[in-house]
Amino acid sequence: MPESDLTEAFDRPVLDSKLRWTNEPPRWSVDTAARCLRVEPAANTDFWQKTHYGFEADNGHLLSLPVVGDFVLTTHVHFSPVNQYDQAGLMVRLSPECWIKSSVEYEPREANRLGVVVTNAGYSDWSTQAFPDDRRDAWLRIRRESTDYLVESSEDGARWTQLRMAHLLDDRDGAAVEAGVYACSPQGSGFVAEFTLFSVVQGPVTAAM
Repeated sequence: MPESDLTEAFDRPVLDSKLRWTNEPPRWSVDTAARCLRVEPAANTDFWQKTHYGFEADNGHLLSLPVVGDFVLTTHVHFSPVNQYDQAGLMVRLSPECWIKSSVEYEPREANRLGVVVTNAGYSDWSTQAFPDDRRDAWLRIRRESTDYLVESSEDGARWTQLRMAHLLDDRDGAAVEAGVYACSPQGSGFVAEFTLFSVVQGPVTAAM
């Protein structure tokens, strides 16, 4: 198994030693009975840069490890949202100005948004599609192939649908990136996300099956 490979099913009371927090949340725990990583994001946390809204935020909570080369990053997350834009999912990060994230973002008065944010040169974009407002879990996957990224979602963790294909301008062949799970709550407190799987497998998508 390559050094960066990781499959975390949260069945032990401690996290894998390769994992590290960027902006550690004030409240998080590993629940071995429920087999999940439970994260309660601080209020007013987000990852976003400039576009449309005009603000810059880089204080969301990311649990990640450095990975080199091609890989498949996968998670299954349950969420109990409270405030608009509460979100939890996957992130690949080179710097505050260059990263990609995918999640379901909560909309209290309309369909939730399953989306992908790509940030290049310090500007974010956001592609979305409707997500059922009564559904409270998501399967998400990001595949790195050379310096390109394919973002996918699934209803069952077996059949995947492409959401986005993107390039990160600061990425270079052979460069290490931070790959992991994230959560944030831009509008307020009370949101809880439970990750029941966090997997990084190096190589093409067939290696992760």
